Amino acid sequence: MQQEVEFIKLSATQNMTILIKTNHPLKDYPKIAAKIMSYDSVHAEQVGFIEKSTNDQATAKLFMAGEEFCGNSCMALACLIASEQQAEANVVLESSGIDDLVLCNVQKNIDRYECQVKMPIPQKIWQSTIDYEGIGRDIVFIRYDSYLHIILKVRSFSNHLKERIQDLARLLGKALDERLIGILLYREESNELAPLIYVPALESMVWERGCGSGTASIGIYLAWKKKREIMEKIKQPGGTIQVSANYTEKSKHVQIKGIVDIVAKGRAYIKL
Repeated sequence: MQQEVEFIKLSATQNMTILIKTNHPLKDYPKIAAKIMSYDSVHAEQVGFIEKSTNDQATAKLFMAGEEFCGNSCMALACLIASEQQAEANVVLESSGIDDLVLCNVQKNIDRYECQVKMPIPQKIWQSTIDYEGIGRDIVFIRYDSYLHIILKVRSFSNHLKERIQDLARLLGKALDERLIGILLYREESNELAPLIYVPALESMVWERGCGSGTASIGIYLAWKKKREIMEKIKQPGGTIQVSANYTEKSKHVQIKGIVDIVAKGRAYIKL
């Protein structure tokens, strides 16, 4: 069976995101996402479905194909809404993977958009050790409502290390009941991030060129470690995302700011 899918493709710090406007049964979301993300279709790193909000305070709802939360996809949808309104805007969204509303501020800069997003606060942060395939070092776990991030500090981003990290992500995917597992390779001395995002339900594993949620976790980690508010620019393969965060007893907050480009709009034909 072939379905016609209306889509918009956006680049949030080169984290290529497809947003789908047409209505489809929820059960078809994973199949549609897997097909439209593939090399022989529109090709992207992640897919979200635009739904009507059930909350009067929100403009729209973003439902990710793996039912996860995605900061860059929220940023992309907020910028799309602002572009349709042809105005700078404060956009409030509902999103899968999080109960709270997502607050976004969009500013237009010539033919692209700059968006600031208020991100989820983690439930828990802790440090532990891991010894897997020669990876023996201290790591930081950051637990959110619907996903888990693991920060692994490294000196370089070698292909050999990345292959082992992918195997580790698959192993964790089988052992843990998580919608999303992010393993964040972080070079602290240069503020560089290489984020691996694994969504078990979709069997989607991507070394993202820019990761908003991963950037937020790095900000939270730095604020937790330094016991004060921080503001940093985190370098990633696709560019830089800014994060401001605090994680103390008195105050917990985190925001990211990045650039979004609208790349393409059209219709795709998906065989299910």
